[in-house]
Amino acid sequence: MRIVTSSCIAIAILVSLRPAYAQEGTQDLAKKLSNPIASLISVPFQFNYDSGYGPNDGQKAYVNVQPVIPFSLNDDWNLISRTILPIAWQSDIAADSGNQFGLGDITQSLFFSPKQPTAGGIIWGVGPVFLVPTATDSMLGSGKWGAGPTGVVLKQSNGWTVGMLANHIWSFAGDGDRANISSTFLQPFVAYTTADAWTFTLNTESSYNWGAGGWSVPVNFTVSKIVKLDKLPVSLTIGARYWADSPKGGPEGWGFRTGITFLFPK
Repeated sequence: MRIVTSSCIAIAILVSLRPAYAQEGTQDLAKKLSNPIASLISVPFQFNYDSGYGPNDGQKAYVNVQPVIPFSLNDDWNLISRTILPIAWQSDIAADSGNQFGLGDITQSLFFSPKQPTAGGIIWGVGPVFLVPTATDSMLGSGKWGAGPTGVVLKQSNGWTVGMLANHIWSFAGDGDRANISSTFLQPFVAYTTADAWTFTLNTESSYNWGAGGWSVPVNFTVSKIVKLDKLPVSLTIGARYWADSPKGGPEGWGFRTGITFLFPK
């Protein structure tokens, strides 16, 4: 649990420094949150719940800790670090598999992105993505090291954000008894942010397993609002998802998502 403890310490340090940050308008912050490669430090804690796994209607609940940290490389380029660390509980997701609780595998993405949009208003970034086998239980992770390319492209105009994030991961090392990984992830998204910092988002977080030949297609609709805790802006999110497609034994029907994101604008 050292990773979780380190994350909590980092958040506490950032909170203690909040008077050093200028206060941006909440609408501007909400728009930046809809941009996966915005120059904005954010630490989301995203809770998800799904059911319908396997023949026993198994369940899974997990919190994704997803810090996003931008680094200025020079006058023209940023490097955006996006990390996903799952903390999961699951029950009978594969027949009578029992309960598991612990860390899942880390997905670490790095995006090299121009600081200014193109003449047509396009924002983009590309870079590598890595899979790190940090799972504390074999049923919570892949047991494999992986890597591949990732990219994102979007445009923002009149409160709207429309774009796509994608990656592909191949395994290259790890437990020889576990299946190799070749997986494509596609996340098209559309969001609308109002003048009073409400954001309505529709996306899918689809993945295709090239080894097993199956799609996972959850369709998510979320509503979020930026509020202030003392002087610290936070975004509160709630939403639902429908599994339009999943592999045999995968989740079915409806799930839900809620979360809180701590923001540290410069």
